[in-house]
This record gives sequence, structure tokens and C-alpha cells, in this order.
Amino acid sequence: MTEQYQRYGIYFAPEPQSALGQFGNAWLGRDPETGNVLHRTEVTGLSKADIVAATTSPTRYGFHGTLKPPFALAGGMDLSDLELAIADLCDVTAPVVCGPLMLKPLGRFLALVPTEPVADLADLAATFVRKLDDFRQPEDEAAMNKRRAAGLSDRQEENLVRWGYPYVMEEFRFHLTLTNKLADDQVMLMRDALSGQVVPLCEAPFTVREVCLFGDPGDRKPFRLLKRFSLNG
Repeated sequence: MTEQYQRYGIYFAPEPQSALGQFGNAWLGRDPETGNVLHRTEVTGLSKADIVAATTSPTRYGFHGTLKPPFALAGGMDLSDLELAIADLCDVTAPVVCGPLMLKPLGRFLALVPTEPVADLADLAATFVRKLDDFRQPEDEAAMNKRRAAGLSDRQEENLVRWGYPYVMEEFRFHLTLTNKLADDQVMLMRDALSGQVVPLCEAPFTVREVCLFGDPGDRKPFRLLKRFSLNG
């Protein structure tokens, strides 16, 4: 029986055999493509318990960078329709090259973020948000009010109402999340401990050659990487 998913997201996820994929999956202790639990990265200055406690949220989502945030399928749409639309869009969309990644605190969590130029990556994300919007079931008022509780700008409120998520279009900032939200001193501790580990990942340009469809089974179960799509434009 095919597993059913409550929501779908369009993400970047590195190939699992790449250096970035090996690092990210081992850091989070899970391969979202196979579902396999992996041996955690050993990091000087951090215990395994420290790492597990600091990564519960990104571990559930899998190592990724969001392009189109998770959404429930609209009525009358099914998974095969969505996959076909993604494939068609990828056939006319070119790969994107940014500057090298850097390890950076984003508020209270730690992430790998690409350096300039990043405009093409923002355009890529906006294209998927816009072109696949017909597949998205509109958010209900309760879900939107949960987003509003964080305190949104006028533009973020407009995005929430129009696209179902505040941090898209001009508000989009691509990042590969590494930790939960942490206390300030914990963020700095994690940054210092990981800085040596990520040096080899932050030397070459960061390139997005494919996008991935992820599924959320609900009940706080781990997301799964369902399919990869090459950017062929």
C-alpha cells in the first residue's frame, strides 16, 4: 500500500553521496530518501546527546533547503498531477549557481547559507511558489493565525494570505537548517564546534542542479524524499 502524505514540499536536498549530503544527513542522523537512521557525526566539544537535543526539528524535516514550503493538495489534485507539473517546470528551468556556503546564525538557529550571487536562487524559489500554486490548498484561518503569532510585517502578511506562507518572494532567504531554535550561547557553541567540520563544504560555488519532492506523513513523523527532478532548462 502506498504511504499517504498530508503535505508536500519542494526542496533542495544534496545527493546523499556528495560531501554536503553526507555531512547533512550524518549531522541529522537520518537519510530522508531511504528513511535509514545514520550514525551521527562526531564533533569535538559536543556529545551525541547534545547534537540530538539540538536537532530534533531539522531531523524530522530532513537535511534540505526550502524552495516551496509544504502544502496540502487542493481538491481535485493528486500526487501524479503534482509530479508531472514539477517535471514540466524543471524541463524549462536552468540550474542555479551561487557563491560558496557559509555557516551562519539566523536568529536563534544555525544554518548553511549561500553567499552572493543569490538572486537566481530566489527567482528559482519564486517560480516554484508561483507556478505550482494551483496545487496548494489554501491555508485555513487557524493555521494563518499561528503564523501571525510570530509577528509579521505587512509584506509577510500579504505573502501569507496570497501564497500561504510569509517568507516567500521578497522575504525568501534560502538556508540549510542545522539546528532547532537555541539559546544564544548554544548557537555560538554549535557554530564554534561545527566551523572546522564545514570548511570543505564552503569552498566551491553552491549549485542547485535538481529539486526534490518531499512528503509529510503527519503526526510529526519524519518527512520523506519522494522524488528528484533535474533542472534541464
